[in-house]
Amino acid sequence: MSRYTNIILLALVWAALTGSFTLPSFAFGLLLGWLALYVVREQLEGRDTYRRSRYRGVRIVSLAVMFVKELVLSGWRVAVLVLSPRMNLKPGIFAYQLKVDSDFEITLLANMITLTPGTLSVDVSPDRRTLYVHAIDCSDVEKAQADIRNGFERKTVEAFR
Repeated sequence: MSRYTNIILLALVWAALTGSFTLPSFAFGLLLGWLALYVVREQLEGRDTYRRSRYRGVRIVSLAVMFVKELVLSGWRVAVLVLSPRMNLKPGIFAYQLKVDSDFEITLLANMITLTPGTLSVDVSPDRRTLYVHAIDCSDVEKAQADIRNGFERKTVEAFR
């Protein structure tokens, strides 16, 4: 997609999110879309060959759908944990070895983890290879790492590489 098409799509998303399809709202959405694409221009330039970008929109939507699904499921799990009479929790921090390497991908992954109930991205190592994650229940660290690797990280790599 062209840069202008992306800006228009982002403006339409802005209008849908705010629920205001007025001209000033759409114009503000255009400004926000341009600003967002300007901020991530270095990550997008040089990578967008036709073959890679052809289905990028589908992959980004797939990432968003998976995130919303995980958001609902983890919210449910945290609610069940909190409401159970015996909270047998083992909170802790674990290190997650990153496959993503760009600042944009690391930030996106860390934010998705933080926005998911029960987990929080704490820090990224100086070499940007390890993400430290706090989980409300660290009884099975390998499963938590596998969930991130096979979920958020895999979809992020598919969408943005």
